[in-house]
Amino acid sequence: MVAELTAALLGAAIGSFLNVVIHRVPRDESIAFPGSRCPACGHALSALDNVPLVSWALLRGRCRYCHCEISPRYPLVELMSATVFVLAVLEFGVSLAGVAAALLGAYLVATVFIDIDHLLIVDAVTIPVACAGLVLALLQHRVVSALEGALLGAFVFGAIYIVTRGTGLGLGDVKLAACLGIFLGLANGIAAFAAAFVIGTLIALPVLFLRKRRQRDVLPFGPFLVLGALIMTFLPALIDSPYAAYQAFVYRHLGGG
Repeated sequence: MVAELTAALLGAAIGSFLNVVIHRVPRDESIAFPGSRCPACGHALSALDNVPLVSWALLRGRCRYCHCEISPRYPLVELMSATVFVLAVLEFGVSLAGVAAALLGAYLVATVFIDIDHLLIVDAVTIPVACAGLVLALLQHRVVSALEGALLGAFVFGAIYIVTRGTGLGLGDVKLAACLGIFLGLANGIAAFAAAFVIGTLIALPVLFLRKRRQRDVLPFGPFLVLGALIMTFLPALIDSPYAAYQAFVYRHLGGG
């Protein structure tokens, strides 16, 4: 229980930092200076204004100084980050695998919101996370699997990028897939990427139909990759169990078992 509570508090604090990353990095702004400010009035925020989840609730979602509304996205990001940290501890315990899962989860939270806002997968976030993932893979003695996963992501999505001449997805998605492959490895990477395509198809087709999007309109693919990676990291049974059931069915009825 102590580990889970610590993970939740740490994850919420990281989520507060992720809000800064999401807002500033795509705009090429420093994540260190200036300090946190109200996006409406520009007033510097005190430490009491920056307590993850708590400050937003106590202030009722409004700036203490100008009383403008503060987007509920801020506590949402903090809550999502806290959740993936707790899931990492529940799934992997206090271990290098847990650290890797928490890092991947935090990266995915930031990536999905940046991609939704700007249709960008930014190198300034992806490359450091990929390097950290390689270091963790080396410490876990799974660097070969990590490199295989990275090559898989780069090859599959790089091929799509080349064939579609960048209209199907961007180079950022190729780098995202390679980064995810480092954390997931080859086998889980295959499952996660397949899940991303399935989820993307199920969600994108109705959206495109209902909105009657023109061909030049863009629907970001990054969030689907994020969902596939989250499922294979924290809820692999959602994908593994149906496949295991299929294998059992084939074995019983077609394999003579």
